[in-house]
Amino acid sequence: MGFDYAIIGGGVVGLSVAWGLLRRGHKVVVLDGSDGSFRASRGNFGLVWVQSKGLDRPEYARWSQRSTALWRSLADELLANTGIDVALRQTGGYWFFKSDTDLAAMVAKYEGLKAQLGGDYPYEILDQDQLRKEEPQIGPKITGAILHHQDGHANPLKLLRALAADTRRLGGEVLTGKTVTAITRNGQFRVTCEDGTVVEAAKTVMTAGLGAAGIGPQMGFRAPVRPQRGQVLITEKLPKIINRPSLVARQVDEGGIQIGATNEEVGFDDSVTLDGIAGLAREAIEAYPILGRAQLIRSWGALRVLTPDGLPIYQQSPEMPGAYMVTCHSAITLAAAHALLLPDWLDGTQGAPDLEVFSERRFDNAKTG
Repeated sequence: MGFDYAIIGGGVVGLSVAWGLLRRGHKVVVLDGSDGSFRASRGNFGLVWVQSKGLDRPEYARWSQRSTALWRSLADELLANTGIDVALRQTGGYWFFKSDTDLAAMVAKYEGLKAQLGGDYPYEILDQDQLRKEEPQIGPKITGAILHHQDGHANPLKLLRALAADTRRLGGEVLTGKTVTAITRNGQFRVTCEDGTVVEAAKTVMTAGLGAAGIGPQMGFRAPVRPQRGQVLITEKLPKIINRPSLVARQVDEGGIQIGATNEEVGFDDSVTLDGIAGLAREAIEAYPILGRAQLIRSWGALRVLTPDGLPIYQQSPEMPGAYMVTCHSAITLAAAHALLLPDWLDGTQGAPDLEVFSERRFDNAKTG
């Protein structure tokens, strides 16, 4: 059976792309990996975030802004189609500081980026008293914060479930347990899986995250991705404690407090460590002392998908035209862009976003590690 697109990878990135293509009438198959695959989509923090992204690359900041601006449309459409509320809240988010010097240094960086963005970078500086009015439970060691008004959060597991459900409703085929082992092209792309499954498609999109490093070179990509572990904690369900999310903690729609996350270079080890969770707990209690009385009910580790410079990769293969690579470590933030903007790029329409700055060519004169 032939498809217009074969999507390799069934996480948030792959399903966002598949969903967007299906809305345009394309025939799409998603090949999702085995249960043993590393799945960032099931272990991430759920932020829909602009703040601090692209400080040295304004194009990334703009891309993140375009996505966050479209997120409400994505959430509303998924709710209407599936009945699943992905719990999007876009009332702003915090970056906390324990010293005025550190706060001033970050503000200087934000002002530089704001100038490059033509002033479109809506944030405000909160001193300790102002922050306490917004967050009555904030601890005394937090001396100030930056509140960025384009930030927010959502429930990543509900997003994954909604995308999968609506992808199927739109006629997409989602095949699970399909580890891709070979990709060839003779007119059509022929994608072969470990269990013998073969699918053919006019185009193929690599969205397999860390799996791209193994299969990507067959498609003509360098795929310079590496894992970075993030450990996360979650508490029991609690009354409202936190009004807005931060990089330290957020209160999820069911009431628990999600605390995270570490940034660890440990290869493909996604285990939880005592040092890791103890450090997260200390940081959270420092920000919100009331959490010292909360019961922790779960912890987990997941592997981020990082490129050498931390930016996404959007690339058509120079060796296999029609084969594309889409990878990033901000799958939740960029879900709306991937669903609503990227299909134009894949289809090559006049409305396609200019993503050249995110191609692998930026690594031509740099070590990729």
